[in-house]
Amino acid sequence: MTSADSSNLKRQSIINGATRLFLNHGFNTVSMDKIAQSAPVSKATLYKYFSSKNDLLATVLDELCGSLWQSMEGVPIDSESVEHNLTKIASAFVDLIFSNEGLAIYRLIVAECNNFPELGKLVYETGPKSALSQLEQYLNSINQREQINIKDPGFAADSFFSLLKCDLHFQCLLGVKAVPSVEEKKDLINQVVAIFIQVFLYDHH
Repeated sequence: MTSADSSNLKRQSIINGATRLFLNHGFNTVSMDKIAQSAPVSKATLYKYFSSKNDLLATVLDELCGSLWQSMEGVPIDSESVEHNLTKIASAFVDLIFSNEGLAIYRLIVAECNNFPELGKLVYETGPKSALSQLEQYLNSINQREQINIKDPGFAADSFFSLLKCDLHFQCLLGVKAVPSVEEKKDLINQVVAIFIQVFLYDHH
C-alpha cells in the first residue's frame, strides 16, 4: 500500500466514524475526541485532515447527499410511456426521502442550518436542486408531444416532489409515524403519478 492509499484510508475512516456519530447523536453532542476514537485515529491525525468539526460536518454531508442522490440521477428515463418514467422517478425519490439514512440527514441539516447556513446551500445544490432540474428537463422534453401541454415545467416538477413528500414525510421526521411499508409507498406513488398526469400534463381547456 502506498502512502497516498494509506492517507486516503485514514481520511475515509474519519469520515465514516463521524458519519455514524453525527447521524446517531447529532452534531453538538459529538466531540472531536469521540470522532478520533471512532475512526480510530489520533487527534493529531484527525486535525491533519480536518481543521474543525464544522469542516468535517460539511464533508460528511457532501458525501452522504452525493451518494444518496446518485440513486435519483441514475434513474433511466428510457421508456416511451410517460407514466412508466414518472413512476421510476417517483420510486427513487420516495425510497430516498423515507429511508432511515435520508431522514437522519434531514434532521441533522435542519438542526444545524441556522448555525451553518452554508451547509443548507451545499445540501440543496447537491440533492434537491439537481433532482428538480432532472425532472424539469424531462418534462420539457415531452412537452412537444401531441396533447401534452405543461404550462410551467418548473412548477410542475416542484409539485410532483411535494405531492410525494406530503404530510407523511413530516410525520416520519418527527417520529409520529413509522416509515411507510413497500405497499404503502407503492400506493402513494401510483396515486401521485395518476393525479400529476391528469392535472399537469394535459390541457383541460
